[in-house]
Amino acid sequence: MENQEIIRTAKAKAEAWLSEAYDKDTRAEVKRMLEATDPTELIDSFYNDLEFGTGGLRGIMGAGSNRMNIYTVGAATQGFANYINQAFPGEEKAVCIGHDCRNHSREYAETTAAIFSANGITAYLFESLRPTPEMSFAIRELGCKGGVIITASHNPKEYNGYKAYWNDGSQLVPPHDKNVIAEVKKVKVTDIKFNAVPEKIKILGEDFDKKFLDTVKSVSLSPDAIKRQHDLKIVFTPLHGTTYKLVPDSLRNWGFTNITTIPEQMVTDGDFPTVASANPEEPAAFKMALDKARETDADLAMACDPDGDRIGIAVKNDKGEWILLNGNQTNIIFTWYILLRRKQLGMIKGKEYTIKTIVSTELIKDIAAKNNADCYDVYTGFKWIADMIRKKGAEGYIGAGEESFGFMPGSYTRDKDAVSSASLMAEIVAWAKDQGKTLFGILKEIYAEYGFSQEKMIYIVRKGLSGAQEIKEMMNNLRNHTPATLNNSAIVVKKDYSVLKETNLKTGQTRDMDFPTTSDVLQFFLEDGCKISVRPSGTEPKIKFYFEARATMKGIADFDRAQAEAMSKIEALATDLNIK
Repeated sequence: MENQEIIRTAKAKAEAWLSEAYDKDTRAEVKRMLEATDPTELIDSFYNDLEFGTGGLRGIMGAGSNRMNIYTVGAATQGFANYINQAFPGEEKAVCIGHDCRNHSREYAETTAAIFSANGITAYLFESLRPTPEMSFAIRELGCKGGVIITASHNPKEYNGYKAYWNDGSQLVPPHDKNVIAEVKKVKVTDIKFNAVPEKIKILGEDFDKKFLDTVKSVSLSPDAIKRQHDLKIVFTPLHGTTYKLVPDSLRNWGFTNITTIPEQMVTDGDFPTVASANPEEPAAFKMALDKARETDADLAMACDPDGDRIGIAVKNDKGEWILLNGNQTNIIFTWYILLRRKQLGMIKGKEYTIKTIVSTELIKDIAAKNNADCYDVYTGFKWIADMIRKKGAEGYIGAGEESFGFMPGSYTRDKDAVSSASLMAEIVAWAKDQGKTLFGILKEIYAEYGFSQEKMIYIVRKGLSGAQEIKEMMNNLRNHTPATLNNSAIVVKKDYSVLKETNLKTGQTRDMDFPTTSDVLQFFLEDGCKISVRPSGTEPKIKFYFEARATMKGIADFDRAQAEAMSKIEALATDLNIK
């Protein structure tokens, strides 16, 4: 009976899409679903609505209220345009629109530009696909009130997405995110102004790329080392995405002359034909780049995700084997290098600060403290990093990152930036080589000076209603029945972000934490330096456990032993928490 009710609801919503408000092809696709014997596709496409959340839209492409298409994109844009017009009455208003390589991305971007223009808002539209950080930069550079990037990042090829940005170039944060959501919910299909005003649409091309790349070069700290090591062997892949042009162009702009790309993956293709997942966090995505790196005896291999905000780094270890650095290691190297070189160049002004997400390694905080810089914690997501820059000012900003392969070396953009990060990482490798060192050797030196840190994320999948309840019970149990010890080490501090309270479990003292909103996250800090962060996923039926284990390193030769010690701690912690 319940299933019949779901089918009736989906049919009723689908039949409304047969009206003249929808185009001929959409009506034909909906008609096909309504006439199909199996109602699965109809239910998936119509039973729910694709919700505009705090990050925008993301979903499978196709006809239907629960799909990415010009109508769900149109409603999002109409609501966003309404809010911009309300927020800036009587002002000239402009937005910037970019898109990635995915199927239908150009169509959705042009639809978005048309609707903004029809609402009296100038739309700066990139002539073709561009990386997310350039769109964020353009908002700031052109004085826009907001922006949109059409992308589903590294999701499977069936997906697309719509990310909304505010006038500082960052994704929406409170109160704007909730206010835009409220406006989007009010929009009916007949409210959407699809008819473009051509004179209100301005195209951005290569001239703007040059402006962006010249700004990217401003974060370079060792140009002389690049001159001496200009022929550093670099292998790069955009994984079919938006950085196919700008990362090689940026590397050349910095002075690098020996850049090898992967021809098959330089083809921009929303089907991502050479990889199962276009995600630089996945070792399989690096296979072709690493094959080429071995063939050319490269010094560095790099990969970006399709929209050009995440970067993966591969280097040779002491045995000459290629290994992938994790996101924490990449951020450690960036933070250490920027502080060191600024100090050496006399650029330290005493107001330096970095930012990391709460689940990222605490080692970044140690590096900052030892170099007289502040380090601020924020929630996962670069919109919170941008929010902190808004509060602290850009003057002392030295970079910020998160463990999921994102870093932002400059404040000229307000989202993670693989174009700048790839260029700066190549410079670090050149600077190290100039001194007869390797990137892996530099990483070991950092660990030897600041202490070894090993991180690992383990997730548990629990599907369906019963799974969601089980995840909720896990969080409640950890929150209300926190164990006294894990792996024979006392839990000293508990941070509960759902109530923004930090508790010292030894003294019982509590203090309020300063965060802009609450979040269902728990953290435990152990006496031996280990940290455990726990949070349910907001988009998948998962609960995630982020482990960080510390170990003392007695010089760089002690790396393997320290790593083994830290890994054994993580295994013991997971066992104590009954995580398989």
